[in-house]
Amino acid sequence: MPNSSTILLVDDEDSIQTLLTFPLERDGYRVVQARDGEDALRRFADEPVDLVVLDVMLPRLDGLEVCKRLRSQSDVPIIMLTARGEELDKVLGLELGADDYITKPFSIREFRSRVRALLRRAAAPRATAEREEVIERGELRIDLPRRTVQIRGETIQLTFIEFEMLAVLASSPGVVFSRRELLERLRGGADYREPRTIDVHIRHLREKIERDPSSPELILTIRGAGYRFRPE
Repeated sequence: MPNSSTILLVDDEDSIQTLLTFPLERDGYRVVQARDGEDALRRFADEPVDLVVLDVMLPRLDGLEVCKRLRSQSDVPIIMLTARGEELDKVLGLELGADDYITKPFSIREFRSRVRALLRRAAAPRATAEREEVIERGELRIDLPRRTVQIRGETIQLTFIEFEMLAVLASSPGVVFSRRELLERLRGGADYREPRTIDVHIRHLREKIERDPSSPELILTIRGAGYRFRPE
């Protein structure tokens, strides 16, 4: 189906570029290729990009540094590509603000599913931009159409996934969401994904909105069940 989304594909291997570009273009996406970290940052600055697919191992600037720099200026969805067994890279990627990761080798079906899910979620706020929908929970204010968050009068910067997670939890105060349910809400499914990655995103979210992240008052852990936003 036709799609105007632009995907920045960053990988230094020609074989990977060819392997991934073909199915993406067949799905109707426009693919911009970059083969090293510095080239990726230049291309991102040159034109609007809707999603970044970013390999960890890159010449000049590695993928983790590129992820960090992109996240400092944008909430664009980022999928990191890691080699099998590189658990540290997966964790670091999430720490630096990546929204998802996929481990090589992977199936093209899985890859396309991840891309579609993130782009679908990223496009949803734009599709409902006419709705003046604001969630207010005490000192927390979430403006859904504008994708802005204020806590205690201060505007804070969230990644794409952090914003989506906060919106899901705050829209249903008191409701407990399991890690799997959050994955399905945020990424369109939980297949191929490690539910514990939700914990990393929750921790980052708490660091940004809680007075004391070690003793959270807004996002509460329900042991053995998942997470919930403080009941009203």
